[in-house]
Amino acid sequence: MKNIQRSNDPLDGKTLEYIVKYLVEYYGWEQLGTHIKINCFTNNPGIQSSLKFLRKTPWARKKVEELYLTLVKRS
Repeated sequence: MKNIQRSNDPLDGKTLEYIVKYLVEYYGWEQLGTHIKINCFTNNPGIQSSLKFLRKTPWARKKVEELYLTLVKRS
């Protein structure tokens, strides 16, 4: 039998799409836009346009991941 190691990283196995959808479900677009002030969350927000922006913008993606980790650690 192989010894399967599990990662302790809460982001392991989570796609950016999953994280964004989780945050939108938890906060809603308007509230999410107050936590992370980026246009893709405040001006005509949508999952696909947000993903497109976040994939090209490392600093914004980092903020999204940090907010997700904050929520996950609380629960």
